[in-house]
Amino acid sequence: MLFSSSHTRPRYTHLYGSSDALALAQYAGHHVPLVVIAASALEAQRLVEEIPFFSPELRVHLLPDWETLPYDHFSPHQDLISERLATLHHIRSQSCDVIVVPITTALYPLSPVEYLAAFTFFLKCGEKLDIAKLREQMTLAGYTHVQQVLTPGEYCVRGGLIDLFPMGSSVPYRIDLFDDEIDSIATFDVDTQRTIYPVREIRLLPAREFPLDETGQARFRQNFRDRFEGDPSKASIYKGVSRGIAPAGIEYYLPLFFERTATLFDYLPAHATLCMHHNVDAAIATFAKDAQSRYNLLRGDPQRPLLEPHELFLNAENFFIAAKNFKRFDLIADIPTSSRTDNSEEKANAGETPLAPFQEERTSKTHTPCATKKLPDIAVNRRADIPTYALQSFLHDYAGRVLLLADSLGRREIMAEYLREYGLTPALCENYAQFLASDGHFMLAVGALQNGFMLQDEQLAIITESELYAAQPRSRIARATKKSNVEGMLRDLSELKPGDPVVHEQHGIARYHGLINLDLGEGENEFLLLEYAGGDKLYVPVAQLHVISRYSGGAPETAPLHKLGSGTWDKAKRRAMQQVRDTAAELLNLYAQRATRKGHQFKLSQHDYEAFAAGFGFEETPDQAAAIEAVVTDLQSGKPMDRLICGDVGFGKTEVALRAAFIAAMDGKQVAVLVPTTLLTEQHFQNFCNRFADWPIKIGELSRFRSAKEQTQALKDMEDGKLDIIIGTHKLIQKGIKFHNLGLIIIDEEHRFGVQQKERLKALRAEVDVLTLTATPIPRTLAMSLEGLRDFSVIATAPQRRLSIKTFVSNYSQGVIREAVLRELKRGGQIYFLHNEVDTIANMAEKLGALLPEARIRVAHGQMGERDLEAVMRDFYQQRFNVLLCTTIIETGIDVPSANTIIMNRADRFGLAQLHQLRGRVGRSHHQAYAYLLVDNMEGLTTQAKKRLEAIQAMEQLGSGFYLAMHDLEIRGAGEVLGESQSGEMHEIGFSLYTDMLNAAITSLRLGHEPDMAHPLGVTTEINLHTPALLPNDYCGDIHQRLVLYKRLANCTTSEELDDMHRELIDRFGLLPPPAQTLIDCHRLRIAAKQLGIIKVDASGEAIQIQFMPNPPIDPMRIITLIQSKRQYKLSGQDKLRIELKYSDVGQRVLAVKNFFNELS
Repeated sequence: MLFSSSHTRPRYTHLYGSSDALALAQYAGHHVPLVVIAASALEAQRLVEEIPFFSPELRVHLLPDWETLPYDHFSPHQDLISERLATLHHIRSQSCDVIVVPITTALYPLSPVEYLAAFTFFLKCGEKLDIAKLREQMTLAGYTHVQQVLTPGEYCVRGGLIDLFPMGSSVPYRIDLFDDEIDSIATFDVDTQRTIYPVREIRLLPAREFPLDETGQARFRQNFRDRFEGDPSKASIYKGVSRGIAPAGIEYYLPLFFERTATLFDYLPAHATLCMHHNVDAAIATFAKDAQSRYNLLRGDPQRPLLEPHELFLNAENFFIAAKNFKRFDLIADIPTSSRTDNSEEKANAGETPLAPFQEERTSKTHTPCATKKLPDIAVNRRADIPTYALQSFLHDYAGRVLLLADSLGRREIMAEYLREYGLTPALCENYAQFLASDGHFMLAVGALQNGFMLQDEQLAIITESELYAAQPRSRIARATKKSNVEGMLRDLSELKPGDPVVHEQHGIARYHGLINLDLGEGENEFLLLEYAGGDKLYVPVAQLHVISRYSGGAPETAPLHKLGSGTWDKAKRRAMQQVRDTAAELLNLYAQRATRKGHQFKLSQHDYEAFAAGFGFEETPDQAAAIEAVVTDLQSGKPMDRLICGDVGFGKTEVALRAAFIAAMDGKQVAVLVPTTLLTEQHFQNFCNRFADWPIKIGELSRFRSAKEQTQALKDMEDGKLDIIIGTHKLIQKGIKFHNLGLIIIDEEHRFGVQQKERLKALRAEVDVLTLTATPIPRTLAMSLEGLRDFSVIATAPQRRLSIKTFVSNYSQGVIREAVLRELKRGGQIYFLHNEVDTIANMAEKLGALLPEARIRVAHGQMGERDLEAVMRDFYQQRFNVLLCTTIIETGIDVPSANTIIMNRADRFGLAQLHQLRGRVGRSHHQAYAYLLVDNMEGLTTQAKKRLEAIQAMEQLGSGFYLAMHDLEIRGAGEVLGESQSGEMHEIGFSLYTDMLNAAITSLRLGHEPDMAHPLGVTTEINLHTPALLPNDYCGDIHQRLVLYKRLANCTTSEELDDMHRELIDRFGLLPPPAQTLIDCHRLRIAAKQLGIIKVDASGEAIQIQFMPNPPIDPMRIITLIQSKRQYKLSGQDKLRIELKYSDVGQRVLAVKNFFNELS
């Protein structure tokens, strides 16, 4: 045991490295619960990760901070509140052993214990459930009723189905009622809204930390009027609560909701032990100073009167008085004696005078040094002849046992191999307990410790990667996690707002004016209302949305609206069709050339590939899995691959590249990885080395970070075939560079390469396989991919637990900058400050230094020496400073998970793709990330710049890189694909219709037919069953959601897809009502009729009319036989057939039409 003092209030010192986590784990093994109050949020996070390494059986919980500044105008993210409530519930129900709390969190008020107890309830299968009572309970507990459940604290009741997302839960649940009994409870996926697996019971915690029911509101209003003078109705906070909504920042008015608020100590059981971790006093003083200065800054606003700091937060005196009721010990950070300020709260103990000299003596007597030591310098020196010399001599001289820890399994293998090269062979062990139980002198395991240490009594030394690779940044973030339908995104109407232009295949471009219900004598049906030029209106039944698509091909305001029945639309369509036919022929020619070229057919050893894939430590997202599968198939086919992978920053494009490189390298071909910047080369080199550690593959790097000698050697090895994978900047494709047998080129961040490099690549494309990765494709690339010139995969599903990035656009102001930086520093994070002018960057550094005395600021830009730049980036990575003032050099930079705020100065000067790329530098962990786009003057912006900033602000959700590129395509237009002319035709008919026509033309040319100029898109079938076909309002209430479902149904082209949609509707909304069933039947008939060349089916109660297109693809003899053999079939005109059957039941009519289709086919 490291803690061995018999003193009543021991104070332990000399805990080096991560030995404090070991000491706390040992102590908690005998005394639970242990509450660790940490002086910094960063240390708290570290302890939560490290304690379970030493004692995995301990239940360790963090009470997270709100991550907002005192008196902030923000509310904390739902996920944080959810985690806080779950932790408080665990503390109350005594189901946790170690609670780690940052001191700032411990000073904040909490809702009373009885509030949490009163609003926590359980739901079990087989219980009786009264829906009205449940609604009441949910409302009291602060849950909001929504149309579609997406985040914790929401619920939705649809008939006998209840969806709810409890606070403190990682997944939402769907409850299925049978009458008034809970029949089943299952979890469901937020993205697809489909159920996953069943559970027996769920726990419901309140949705907020304060009550918004009527008594809560009344108490708040009463307390507000008592506390603040003046007219309360002028205060926005008061008005918001009176209306029953929670205004942003309401948490800082928590005391007004209760008679009295609780503190952390009220939740703890009496036998809990407190541990003050490091300099808690100083942290309290700093917090008090910050809170007071924020109060002084914001107190003058009559709309938001503030509670004084002492009413809201615990001060040092009250904090330590409350702490006196518990058993307690302190851990003291080791700092030089001269600057020790850790005279704990003796000052605050009731009735004591400030510290006198004799007390100083007393405090040092209670200090108990622990038996740990710092590790000597054992870092690997890459430039020495034997890089591991320091480690070897340490192992040789040290009498005790040594455990070396790697960050991940992949790293463990790399390190084992690296050490083996220099004659060191550590034995592998699974965990700390196994290390203690065995007697090996030098062992290697995986563990999340940040720093090593030596235990003197036990004669053990623990070394982490921080000591071994002191000079290199290391990543300690793990990203874990339905497939996106790209075609759907384009044709999808999910972004459609009233007033947006849409294209109707037969009538041209109009503006959408919402969904409308009309009764035309056959029951109420739902229609899309379109308005054409001259105010003409067209009502499109929702069963026929397949003829509608979004208009994109220019700005929505300037969309060329058509007049109904004027013939201009047909002319425009015909002109476009002519051009489409020529383009299609050219494309086919290109396809043919690509198809005739023989590429290398890569062999794949499934066993090796699976072993390599297992090294990817996370679950693949479905999009990522689809992209990987597509790439593997491309490589195994005999044609040269040319695939574009479009995925947002941090969505796992690199993994796709790694798999492709693995297949190529294992088949004996060389792989070239081309990246735009030196920093990225370094990062990819590290990534590739990590993943290929177990395989006999040599990897080289060409970049400014390598000396000239190393570069020449790498080029020579490449030519001789000694290198399997080479990673470099555009040096790789200069003239005169030879490969031994190049098989695959991987291009990262394609949008950063210029025309010359692209031409050079084009020459290579014909022969070798090319894989291109980008987050924001440029419009032309995107247009080419969507038209099938290049194969295309989109990764648009985010890894789980990543929050989207909150984006603000504002005028440059020191207040905004200071607030943004302090918000990030408070939660122990880091900040990028982007200033894209090297000449004035030094002045900016001075300004920031004066504005932010508490921040440690460094500068990075492309004109610095390589070594300096590398050192700055490395230090930033290891959190040695917290504000990086830099140019766009970070655009394709290193992943820094702890950097979650980016401030961009003069944001109006960047392009849309660049803004998105830069914004993607933050938000790589599960903290809420912020992006601030500052401009000199909002009024003086150009319209294009305004549009760009609006677009980036609107696209906050994850996966938006692709949508942004689509937006760019809409803002700028795509240009004709192959030709020189910027296409007027495309503007006239819209991009998505143009691509549809192009695909149809290519298909018919491939089959050897001339494209049909009259029906450029093939047959569109109209089905009328003379009965309502829609999703009723009481079945799916959200109009927006209905529109998306209608459009998805219209996009189904096979009956399997329709079956899937049918299952999804039942899963999400319950059994289909008759109108919804009719809607599905309409689409079934539409899919079947299209193949038979039928353009209209009109099935009324009197008879069924069938109309064919000219020259339908059916045998005319069949129709003649039918008419001759069955009386009910009659011809009616040259292209119509009449079936005389009188069925009043719609189901029978549908069956009759299906039977007729079967007889034809």
